[in-house]
This record gives sequence, structure tokens and C-alpha cells, in this order.
Amino acid sequence: MDTHSVNQYRDTWIEIDVKAIASNVKSVKTLHHPDVNVMAVVKADGYGHGAVTVARTALESGADWLGVALLEEAVELRNAGVDAPILVLGPINPQDASVAQHYRISITAFQSEWLAEASPHLDPESALHVHLKCDTGMGRIGLTDEQTLLDMLKMLKSDKRFTFTGIFTHLATADEWGSEYLSRQLKAFQSYVQLAKEVAGPIPYIHYSNSAASLRYPGNDYNMVRFGISMYGLVPAVETATDIPVSLKPAMSLHSRLTHVKKVQPETSISYGATYQASEEEWIGTVPIGYGDGWLRANATNGGEVLVKGQRCPMVGRICMDQMMIRLPSEIPVGTKVTLIGKQKHEEISIEEVSERLSTITYEIPCLLNGRIPRVNI
Repeated sequence: MDTHSVNQYRDTWIEIDVKAIASNVKSVKTLHHPDVNVMAVVKADGYGHGAVTVARTALESGADWLGVALLEEAVELRNAGVDAPILVLGPINPQDASVAQHYRISITAFQSEWLAEASPHLDPESALHVHLKCDTGMGRIGLTDEQTLLDMLKMLKSDKRFTFTGIFTHLATADEWGSEYLSRQLKAFQSYVQLAKEVAGPIPYIHYSNSAASLRYPGNDYNMVRFGISMYGLVPAVETATDIPVSLKPAMSLHSRLTHVKKVQPETSISYGATYQASEEEWIGTVPIGYGDGWLRANATNGGEVLVKGQRCPMVGRICMDQMMIRLPSEIPVGTKVTLIGKQKHEEISIEEVSERLSTITYEIPCLLNGRIPRVNI
């Protein structure tokens, strides 16, 4: 691939396999009743994959809703021409409720005070759609008692500027083997849902399933699931990956090219701090990516490798802001492709491997790779 054909001047790029995203959305839909809606979660720029591209691909593949974390993310989608229902899963400022109303964006609320502060900012000729968030054990945001729920339902019912559209919660342990805590959360949520139905009648959207729950416990949901990390082909947790009934296809790969290759003599030091010294004559290659791109220094200190001509090559020395060095098996031409995440021949370095190397979760790796690296849809 000629990377310069996508208007970039630097030999580092990310490839996004949109067919993989489409396949993952279609796979999760097969696990659920046709009446169950799928919300494609595209927050954090589509987990680093490109929110607009992912949103369009997911909707074309059968998703019904889009989920984001910030109002700005929802407005970006609207300005890009995305017309599907969008829910902001996180809190927004009450004075910005009119922006959500204008762009037909559903919002999350969990405080009666918020409704009171937001109401004066709204256009009385239309309504702001509200999903109530219940904190059943995540400990992040959400109402935590039935009285607050009753107060909010009363306010929503009495003010025509609001429309009660949904109720939801978030599971803290759906990606773990144990189910006791999950069961406690579901029991608490069921109580909130039952109370809401008694007060407000039928509720258009009720949802609690994240990626882990939608894959591991299909059929136990209400009428919507939120499909996030697994839409991108990544498992919510490596430990429970064997408990997923469909095959997920990774959508992201990360590549670069050798910009310099040299033979160094024994005891030659490489990079800041001279932490690496060649033990013999070695071929060292320079790759134009670094922690300034979100490729963390710990990738090298924790024994990370890349692929060159289908062979694993270790990163050596400290990763710099814009460049890093690797040890090559022999002299290899400048311009040769280097794969940091993805496949070459019969070898593969997965995001799961990188996340384990960094002692973190799969979610963090694509989100770390920032906008300095251009995305190429394939």
C-alpha cells in the first residue's frame, strides 16, 4: 500500500478493517431476539478506530442506536450527517441541554436537581429525550435509591419539555467468571425497572448489557444491548475469552516502515540512558513511532516485539517521543514494512498481546493511539 496516497507524509499508519466491524455487529445480532436493539458504542473516537466511519458501518450492518460519552461526540456525528438515535452515556451540563434538544440527542440523567436546572434552557415546542441511569454497583454515576427515581419520574411526567425514553445500568463484573455480583446488580436493576413501569407505564428502551454481557449472556437482556469493545473485534477480558460464542474479527492494525538501518559493533549503546548495549555485531532499525503517538515506552521495557518480513524483532533501548529502535535478524532495506499490531505471513501480534505486555486491558491500547497516526480504511 502506498501510504502517501492517503495524504500522509510519515511512514506510520493504522489500518481499519471496516468489514471486520460489520461482521462483528452482525454476529452479536444473531445472539439476540430480532426485537432487541443494538447500540453501537463509538465513544473516544470509536475506541480509536474513527467514530464517524464506525458509526456508519455499524448502522449499515444492523445497529439501531449509537452511544457516546460526551455531547461533543454526539454533535460531531450529527454534523457528519449521521441521523440515527444517539445516547450520551455520560453526564452533560444542564445549560447544554438545549444543544442536545436541538440536535435530537438523547441524554443521561440521574439527579432530580439536574432536571430542574436543565428545564429552563429547553425549547417548550420540542422535547429532550432522557434515559435514567441507575447505579446498581458500578459506583460511578447513577441514582442509588428508589425515592430519587420516583422524584425524577414525577418531574419528567409533569414537564412536557422532557420525554422519558429509557432506563439503564452498567455492569461492573460481566467480563469475569464469577456471577454473584452481577446477579446482585441485575436484581437491583429489576427493582428499579419494575418501579418505573408502575409509575410511567411502558418504557421504550431498557438496557444493561455491555459487550461482555451481550456476548456471554444472550437472551437475558431487555430490549437493547450496548456493543462496545467487541464491535472492534476485541475481547472484554482475555481470561473469559473462551466463553464467547461467536468469532470476533479484529478491526485495527498498526504499521510503520524502517527509516534507517545500520550495523553496530559490540557494546554500542542505543537510545536515551544507554540502557541497551549490543552484545555482538547487530543490525539496528529505526521506526518512526513513539510515545508521542501513544506507543508507550513500556512496550520496549517489557520485552515487546514487532514483525518484519514475518519475523519477530525485539524493540531495543528506550522508546523516544517520535521514534524507536528494533534489532533486526540481518540487513533489511530501508522502507520495509514494520507491523506493531497485526499479521505478517504466519505471525501475528494482537492487541491482546500488547495489553498483556503493558499489564492493562484491550480497551486502552487503541484509545492510546492518537490522531498523529492517520487511519486508513481497508
